[in-house]
Amino acid sequence: MLSGRRLNLLDPSPLDIEIRDIAHGLARVARWNGQTLGEHPYSVAQHSLLVDRIVELTGEASATDQLAALLHDAPEYVIGDMISPFKSVIGEAYKSVEARIEHAVHLRFAIPYDASGRCKRLIKAADLIAAYHEAVALAGFAPAEARRFFGAPAISADALDDYLVAWSTRTAEDAYLSRFTELESRCGAAA
Repeated sequence: MLSGRRLNLLDPSPLDIEIRDIAHGLARVARWNGQTLGEHPYSVAQHSLLVDRIVELTGEASATDQLAALLHDAPEYVIGDMISPFKSVIGEAYKSVEARIEHAVHLRFAIPYDASGRCKRLIKAADLIAAYHEAVALAGFAPAEARRFFGAPAISADALDDYLVAWSTRTAEDAYLSRFTELESRCGAAA
């Protein structure tokens, strides 16, 4: 990592995880295998900000829930993003590495274990809404096709327009770091 940290993928330590490495990596990882409209690739960092925004719009989320939403794809800063059909082909090997890194990220940033699964369900629902809108606005899907894959979105694109145009790498990284700082501060104040 650019921070000088070295992350062991099979046994990741929370001490080797830095938010700047996450933001830098996610801003450079393309969603949709780079098959999106616009001058810039649509990054996982920007997608994560979109998911955080959707979670916020539900009105059901705490600052910790939103921080978990922002970091929901954090493992991809080292393992990259793969389209879902390919993840299913790879199976447990990918999921195991992803889960280990996610656990280390949660420990590093003091995100408590979600025993009830409420936060995970909230993030998954937001992730599907984000995928629908990304598919239609950026990846060339017709609305009916996107609904078949991701369901009908509960939030309209009008509330998300700023997030549905691919940003530059620098803009995505800076926005991600800024939002992280804001949420971390809110989580600390709540504790």
